[in-house]
Order: sequence, then C-alpha cells, then structure tokens
Amino acid sequence: MLEELKEQVYKANMELPKRKLITYTWGNVSGIDRETGYFVIKPSGVDYDELKPEDMVVMDLEGNKIEGKYKPSSDTPTHLELYKAFPEIGGVVHTHSPWATSWAQAGRSIPCYGTTHADYFYGDIPCARSLTKDEIEEAYEKNTGLVIIETFKKLNPNYVPGVLCVNHGPFTWGKDAMEAVHNAVVLEEVAKMAYQTESINHHAQHAPDMIKEKHFMRKHGKNAYYGQ
Repeated sequence: MLEELKEQVYKANMELPKRKLITYTWGNVSGIDRETGYFVIKPSGVDYDELKPEDMVVMDLEGNKIEGKYKPSSDTPTHLELYKAFPEIGGVVHTHSPWATSWAQAGRSIPCYGTTHADYFYGDIPCARSLTKDEIEEAYEKNTGLVIIETFKKLNPNYVPGVLCVNHGPFTWGKDAMEAVHNAVVLEEVAKMAYQTESINHHAQHAPDMIKEKHFMRKHGKNAYYGQ
C-alpha cells in the first residue's frame, strides 16, 4: 500500500542525517496521500542505518495504524493534527537540529534579518507557547500539534512553513516530504545566521518590510520570477 509514497518518505528521512539535522534517531519525516487520507511516517526509534522503505508506517487521520510492522513515530499525533489543520501541506518534518533547537530552548522566535530568511519565510519564524501541565499530561504529542495550530491563527502556514516548539525543537512542512526537509535545512541555516548576526551586533534590526516582501514574493507570489 502506498509503495511510492513510502519510498519518497524513506528518502526524505534519509536526508536528515545526510544534512546533519539529526543525531541518532532524533527526528522524523512524514508524507500524506490526500486522496486516501492516509499518511506515511518513520517508525519509532529505528536506527537510520537499518531503515528501509518497507519499514515506513501507514496511518489514517484518526490515528489508526493501517499498515506496518513497527510502531509509528512517537510524534505521529503532532503530524496528524498538522495535516488536518493545514490541508495544503503534503509533508511534515521534526528534528532537534542544534541551531533551531537552541532558539526553541531560549523561547524565542527567529527574527527576519535578511534576504536568506525572507526567501523562504515571510517574516519571523514563530516560537509557540509552552504547553500547560494538563496539556503535557493528557495528550502531549497531540497538544503539541494543537499549540502549533494556535500559533498560526493569524499566520499563513504556506508563507511561514515552520515553527519552533518552546523547550523542544522545530517542525517544518511543505508540499511534499522532500520540500518539508528542504525547509528544515533552510530553517537550521537561518537559525545559525540569526544567532551570529546578534552575536556580531546586539542591536541588529529586522530587515525592512520592502526587502521581506520583495524576496519572498519573487519566489512564492503570483507573479514569481525566481528560477526556471
């Protein structure tokens, strides 16, 4: 079932160690088939050196395992909530990449300081609020997804394809699993650049709105002209 999607999600997962976004098994990628409403996700705690396409787990949007010999990632409920809330996305990534996670642990959104950031994220990359004690104890992973959704009440998830979960780490998404990984790589680089910018100049200012607008819209707007 969904063999092509399993292969895609497997390859996307294998990009995480290749791009140095994870240590050991600290991350996961999923991808959804909108026609069936099923999504494919990495199994929980399986070493990347041992991972195979057939190990991917098929889930439905009610949280039922449809196919797979392993348990799905422990972050599956978070992915599920994002797929339900953001119908345009086709892939989700979670990592504990060090630069982005450092901002998350500091409880800070990543400011848009320049064009590299603006090419991919339309404004600051937000840091979601802390979960309450009840939210952590009742359904931690599901509520992580719900807090992300809450953070995007006034934001466009297609324009800001990523978020930081405070004391935790980043989630990114995209039109498919590989684009979600691409956004995770960019988020990590942007997080590093922002840290270094503030280290060089403690009073660094956000990039002007006209720069943010120009650089994002030339790649993603209706009259986009970047690329072939």
